[in-house]
Amino acid sequence: MKKTIFLDKYPTYTLELLKSEVKQKDVNEIMEYFKDKIETHPVTKLIAIFDHYSHTKSVDGTIMDGLLDAQNILFCFGKTIPDTRILAARPRSIGVCEFEDKYIIEFLEAPKDDLNDIMEAWTKGLYS
Repeated sequence: MKKTIFLDKYPTYTLELLKSEVKQKDVNEIMEYFKDKIETHPVTKLIAIFDHYSHTKSVDGTIMDGLLDAQNILFCFGKTIPDTRILAARPRSIGVCEFEDKYIIEFLEAPKDDLNDIMEAWTKGLYS
């Protein structure tokens, strides 16, 4: 898993997986994998799955070459509201993009390291 700074300000975690490295056959199956992880976690609440690719096509938006699918799974780890600003950092999202030979899974850094550790473990759990 690689941590980079996107657009000079967003700490982003990225994992590229060859399709041969995962048992899931498409983005929908990967979304089901993450949905199961979220629904079985003792605190996390699933919010929605957003089909970013279909949305972008429907508004005649620009899609990068080679991208076959792009979806986000939205969820929240929040069990406290210690400050109003915490709502700006929630909910969490994991994005999954599909290309001909690989998947790219990405998420923004969470306010707490243990949450990053959980999302990183879930993502690395895709290795078959």
